[in-house]
Amino acid sequence: MGFTSIWHWVIVLLIVLLLFGAGKLPKVMGDLAKGAKAFKAGLKDDDEDAAAPGATAKVIPNQPANTVDHAAKKDEAVRG
Repeated sequence: MGFTSIWHWVIVLLIVLLLFGAGKLPKVMGDLAKGAKAFKAGLKDDDEDAAAPGATAKVIPNQPANTVDHAAKKDEAVRG
């Protein structure tokens, strides 16, 4: 009998209609569709950028490790 029963979906639909109202529901669904399209377009752009023959990857320089020695030097600089 799980969640896929038709009566469960009817109840969910009624709750959604009560929360958003019949007038706002098309606008909400339209905004959701625009967001999904924008997300897919963003993924497609990322794939095309990665597959470009002359593309270079962004390189993020290494940051110094937060070691005890590094922290001690920082404390000395603040105190002294």
